[in-house]
Amino acid sequence: MHAAAPAADRATPPSALVDEVLEEYGATARAAVERYFAADAPSPYLHDLVVDYPRRGGKMLRPSLCIAHARAFGASLDKAVLAAAAIEMLHNGLLIHDDIQDGSEERRGRPTLQALHGVPLALNAGDMLMLLSLRPLMDNVSRIGEWLALEVLKETERMARESAEGQALELGWRDLNATTVTEADYLRMVLKKTAWFSTIYPARVGALIGSDGRVDTSIFMHFGFLLGAAFQIQDDLLNLTGDESYGKERNGDLYEGKRTLMLIHARQACSTPERARFDQLLSLPRARRTAEHVAWLRAIIDGAGSIDYARTVARGLAGAASYEFERVYGGLPDSRDKRFIGALVSWVLGRR
Repeated sequence: MHAAAPAADRATPPSALVDEVLEEYGATARAAVERYFAADAPSPYLHDLVVDYPRRGGKMLRPSLCIAHARAFGASLDKAVLAAAAIEMLHNGLLIHDDIQDGSEERRGRPTLQALHGVPLALNAGDMLMLLSLRPLMDNVSRIGEWLALEVLKETERMARESAEGQALELGWRDLNATTVTEADYLRMVLKKTAWFSTIYPARVGALIGSDGRVDTSIFMHFGFLLGAAFQIQDDLLNLTGDESYGKERNGDLYEGKRTLMLIHARQACSTPERARFDQLLSLPRARRTAEHVAWLRAIIDGAGSIDYARTVARGLAGAASYEFERVYGGLPDSRDKRFIGALVSWVLGRR
């Protein structure tokens, strides 16, 4: 395990610590990703699209979580960086597919890939990025050994299955205009779609590498779910309340008809006539849902206090995550990486 962090490092405020680690580990993961991009000869209609989303930036939460867990559990940086690079490639490939499935118009402050190049080329680039993510996982065999590399691959397959099931729930509810989705249904979807990939999977992979396969990966489930759910609710809130720095289409979730916690809460608070109109508007395809329709839905959400309700739920989840952090990580020696993981609980609620 790593030695205790210097006193000056321990004095760093949690939010500043998160920003520092995300920048440092994010840069490390990006550099590894770029080496894989540079190794391929540029392909017409493919290379420029593949590198587009990764070069737009991003929070780098997932690769940083992987590296931090690996180091907190005792590994050197070089053993974790290729897994982190694979996670970042896979994340960007999934973002391309998500944007296509949602009909999104903006990603990280710029038009989405399908808006720039059309769905077929964007879809192909997303496929390529996800397949390319296998390279660093295979290359990591020489650093962590065959058995441990296979365990990481098993974790990747499990995450992919959980994520696909969660995405299917979200798309199915929207496309079939499900009107009886509950808060429990929403949280189950978030566990599968968001938490497995964003928090549980990076933690499990990093800890496996850090412990040389000795850690019981099931211990990260509760913390990862609680942190991931708070993250997702805050992300949904930012879609409605974010300022000009928000990198996606404002009110895009309402245009897409996503069953967010705010939408579910607002529908339950509707009068019978309002609920009929609510359901009718959500049944429309995105192309027919107008700004006036979205403004009406937003007025119902505001009137029902659904934004404040969602914030309260997110705070409750974050509080539970803090408790779980102490239970899961309390026995680890103090380190910058351990404190970074704990500081993420307050960071997810403070994102703007």
